[in-house]
Amino acid sequence: MDQPTYDLLARIADALDRLAPPPPLPAEVSAHDAYVWHPERAALEPVDQVSRVPIGLLQGVERQKDILTENTLRFARGLPANNAMLWGARGMGKSSLVKAAHAAANRAFPGSLALIEIHREDIATLPALLDILRGQPRQCLILCDDLSFEREDADYKALKSVLDGGIKGRPDNVLFYATSNRRHLMPRDMIENERSTAIHASEATEEKVSLSDRFGIWLGFHNCDQQTFFAMIEGYAKAFALDVDAETLHAEAVEWSVTRGARSGRVAWQFICDLAGRLGRRIEAGAAP
Repeated sequence: MDQPTYDLLARIADALDRLAPPPPLPAEVSAHDAYVWHPERAALEPVDQVSRVPIGLLQGVERQKDILTENTLRFARGLPANNAMLWGARGMGKSSLVKAAHAAANRAFPGSLALIEIHREDIATLPALLDILRGQPRQCLILCDDLSFEREDADYKALKSVLDGGIKGRPDNVLFYATSNRRHLMPRDMIENERSTAIHASEATEEKVSLSDRFGIWLGFHNCDQQTFFAMIEGYAKAFALDVDAETLHAEAVEWSVTRGARSGRVAWQFICDLAGRLGRRIEAGAAP
């Protein structure tokens, strides 16, 4: 090979080396309590401070708190536990409860449980994430917030296999929690359309609904009444030392909820942020639900 050709090939090889991404660093879940999954880099990004609310401030969901916290504590201890689906009304504390239960488990058993967030659009990469977590010595709780599937989605089939039924199966050190506004993760018209066009309608419906059956725990969240809304407001006001008398607090909270057309934990938090701002008081970072 002549020298010009050799030099040309060397420059091409150097250029390809520069374009190639560096090899991914080995994923570890021992240094932090929470991570975000980035499938394009096959990496787990550490989260230094999780945005969460203390579990005691979650009102109107006492039964849901008891069930999910007990399930999470069992898992943190290395005991059998169930995947959980939290579904229902917007803003009623579904994801807040998951993060609060994670914090409660790590208080009871320090360093036992890592929380890993996977985005809805990355659900197809869940098997790759499980392969990384399979060999980890720590218990890992995967959270997918606002999980749902549209008519053209096929990702739900991959999720079904991963949760229960694949050859590899779910690793013993991994649990999956999801939140959704839909009970069966599918739009109703999608299920009904499959039923009406299929040769065996019941089988088509079963295919769609069976995804939810992979979750051993279903927890429903419903719109709260006014007394529960007041309890949320009062709990936040006390926790952040907002000095407002109960009558004024209730009157302003009612006006706020009417202008928003809803009563929920999210609306209560938004009111508290507005009230704290008007009072010139700061709210601790990371306390949002």
